[in-house]
Amino acid sequence: MTFFRLAPLAVTAAALFAAPALADHHAPLATATFKTQENPEAGTADLSEGPEGVVIRVNVEGLTPGWHAIHFHAVGDCSDAAYKNSGSHVQHEEKEPHGLLNPEGPDDGDLANIYAAEDGTVNAELYSDRVTLKAEEADDRAYLLDEDGSALVIHEGPDDHMSQPIGGAGGRVACAVIEAAE
Repeated sequence: MTFFRLAPLAVTAAALFAAPALADHHAPLATATFKTQENPEAGTADLSEGPEGVVIRVNVEGLTPGWHAIHFHAVGDCSDAAYKNSGSHVQHEEKEPHGLLNPEGPDDGDLANIYAAEDGTVNAELYSDRVTLKAEEADDRAYLLDEDGSALVIHEGPDDHMSQPIGGAGGRVACAVIEAAE
């Protein structure tokens, strides 16, 4: 009887050790490298398409500890010091008011806040059903890999998910151009 009790445990342990390998099976369709004023390679984002939206895995360092807003911006350009070349939030068809908690929103660029630990690092996974990495899905969602691209922008403070135009999140402190994965 001991054998039968251990067998399910052994299968469970094997499955747990195999889990990271399974997670790597789904390669991202897009990637982005964050830059800050202090570091041109402050972190990365991997974006993977799901059946109804995009999963974004964010790993960044060098941020001020605490909550930060992160948004999809309309232009894939992080070349200026204030990251204003990335434009405003991505918008699909009609411009919606900003804010995940706004009864008239959200806009297509809105995402949940991320948290930087005491050492300034962020390891987060976000999801948006308002964007896509596939051109054929662009009729229903904002297409992140269009002609002028798009960017992920991190702000100096948190998004209150209501205030216009950016939820009181403050200046842009990190920016990453979203590019199709190779």
